[in-house]
Amino acid sequence: MSLARRPLRLALLVLGTVVLASLLALGGAAWWYARELPTLDAVTNYQPRQSMQVFTADGVEIAEYGGERRQFVPIAEMPALLRDAVVAIEDHRFREHPGIDLRGLARALVANATGGMPQGASTITQQVARNFFLSHRFTPERKIKEALLALRIEASLSKDQILELYLNQIWLGGKAYGFAAAARSYFGKPLAELSLAETALLAGVPQNPGYANPAANAERAQRRMRLVLRRMHDLGMISPEQHREALAQPLTFRRPTQVELHAEHVADMARQMVVERLGERAYVQGIRVQTSLVAAEQRVAHAALRRAILAHERRQPWRGEEDHATLPQDEARLERAAALALREHRDDEDLRVGIVTRFSTVRLEVQLVGGERVTLHGPALRWAQPALQATPPRDAPKLRRGSVIRVQRDGDGWTLAQWPEADGAFVALDPLTGRVRALVGGFDFGRTPFNRATRAWRQPGSSLKPLLYSAALERGVMPETLISDTRWNEDQPDAAWHPRNSDGRYDAAVTLREALARSKNMVSIRLVQHIGLAAAREGLQAFGLDLARHPDNLTLALGSGSVTPLQMAAAYGVLANGGYRINPVVIERITDARGQVLFETPPATQVSESARAISERNAFVISSLLQEVTRSGTAAKAQAQLRRADLFGKTGTTNDAVDAWFAGFHPSVAAVAWIGHDQPQSLGEGESGGGLALPVWIDYMAVALRAVPEAELVRPDGVAGPELGLRDWRYLEWADTLPVPSIGVTPSADTAGAMAAARAASGAGMAAAPASTPR
Repeated sequence: MSLARRPLRLALLVLGTVVLASLLALGGAAWWYARELPTLDAVTNYQPRQSMQVFTADGVEIAEYGGERRQFVPIAEMPALLRDAVVAIEDHRFREHPGIDLRGLARALVANATGGMPQGASTITQQVARNFFLSHRFTPERKIKEALLALRIEASLSKDQILELYLNQIWLGGKAYGFAAAARSYFGKPLAELSLAETALLAGVPQNPGYANPAANAERAQRRMRLVLRRMHDLGMISPEQHREALAQPLTFRRPTQVELHAEHVADMARQMVVERLGERAYVQGIRVQTSLVAAEQRVAHAALRRAILAHERRQPWRGEEDHATLPQDEARLERAAALALREHRDDEDLRVGIVTRFSTVRLEVQLVGGERVTLHGPALRWAQPALQATPPRDAPKLRRGSVIRVQRDGDGWTLAQWPEADGAFVALDPLTGRVRALVGGFDFGRTPFNRATRAWRQPGSSLKPLLYSAALERGVMPETLISDTRWNEDQPDAAWHPRNSDGRYDAAVTLREALARSKNMVSIRLVQHIGLAAAREGLQAFGLDLARHPDNLTLALGSGSVTPLQMAAAYGVLANGGYRINPVVIERITDARGQVLFETPPATQVSESARAISERNAFVISSLLQEVTRSGTAAKAQAQLRRADLFGKTGTTNDAVDAWFAGFHPSVAAVAWIGHDQPQSLGEGESGGGLALPVWIDYMAVALRAVPEAELVRPDGVAGPELGLRDWRYLEWADTLPVPSIGVTPSADTAGAMAAARAASGAGMAAAPASTPR
């Protein structure tokens, strides 16, 4: 052998020895680590941790509970484009290799052994192994275990089963686990509705989910999207035309904090019900709850209540800064210091929190939480004029550089705002089935999760009167019965109780119809006195009210008891459906992750006579009275603004305007709005149910009745009256009962004369009734 060939043989011998030693060492390490590998139960019997989700009746998600937002989707239901995109960018030889890519593994080992940049070269199967069984810390030991587990997984599962595990388990940023959850988190849509560009973008996220997701860095995420599309094109998965169209598609992302539909109080009701039934495990088992809410109606109810409360707040004095922070004069440090000062203050989508970075008596510059700068000047600062003076009065609210304040959008600009002290609730339900179509338990769930719609017991004021009038009808009092409206105890100045009419106006006598339209307190008191407290309370009980919360004295006539908004909605539902008691329903169905029904409210059926609360003729006549309220009485804005006559309801305002109500209905929906303070106090001089609560009801009904034709109520048997439409009826009475001609007034010579006088008084009285009486 020549001397020239000896070094070559020696080099080959050394290399062979090194390779053999490396293989032996690798085999020994594999044998050693194989003893420590876990069983494959977690992947062969996959039980994904899935959050609890809550939906409206029409499928809009309103809440998700649990640390990992995941929705399991079987591989057969995964879009083919998504499967192709993930394989293209993560592991294009996935269908050929046995679980590890030897070329990629060798490349990674060499790079790691020679001190180069650490490389993963993990196949999809290896990533499944790591996600289910190993830490994410990069070490040679983990890579060996990862490869061994991948081989075992490939021997136990099919390629489709492995891909199913990957697509459902992997973390994709934020709380999104699995591609179905990521599609909803970043695009607000299910996987099946994703475009090619959106699919490619999600497929690019797994490489760096913390920083390449579209919420964290949209530019970086779109760079990865372009790489995924190029790989798919090069591998023949998409055509050149598809590639070009996807690159040109503009993408819109959802913010992680963006709420698709505000229904937090209903979601919390659902969460509590599920946990009571299933325990804490409900948060990880993929429970799905379907509520009775209608998304469009819930959306308008939430917005309308907030708008009314904010409008009320604008009529209150501005109270000053929420907090104060000392800001540096150095402009380079100012933005970061302002951001740190706002860190502990909760932002709101309407009432944005900001800090004053520049201050003058005519202009403020305010930095918002996200770093955006807005300017307030002119009318936007009128609310805080005392605080803007060069020498503000001693008692003026503070406003200065460093003040933490609230601002609100006003057209194209911004205006000064403040967090409201008053709160409210709104409920709407189907009067035939009891299904709750919209429920808002307060201005902001995050600040005060107390559900005022179901748990706030407040005085209903005059909104209770129709229920008392219903009891009076059963005792011969008819719409045209004359009732004294003179001052109460006017001859007893030393009496302890001095009720008043809310508008301070009194008449000698008015008809029952006019009394309700004008919300006459004196008539209500005399009515209850006439029929007796026992009969009045029995009437309230028929509507489902809790008698323990209502007084056994004449203050009952003025609504001095306690009700909840939901309770009042159900009570008015009795009037809307012709006299049947209903049980409000919020939760329709609870299912597990595989769609098995765990709970279901029985479907709505024809109401039974056993549920009758009042007679059909009673409900009809009270409806005719309530229609007059919305036509010419304290709620005349309802018919005027909605331009329809089939609206029925009653305002309610308690003493000193502590509680403001409007309760009403259309034959298809009953709804109640309430506004007040959590700790009872006056809403302010001149405030009323008609001014505060009625606008919420009108805004809701404008949407709820948008496609509903106007209804004409049909007079039932047993009611005497002219053969005219309901809006034209004045004189109605029982056909088989001698009506009470008058209460508290000197009767005419005979009943007929008294009733004739009543008819005449009704016609004149309604014409003269003030339409804007604020009660």
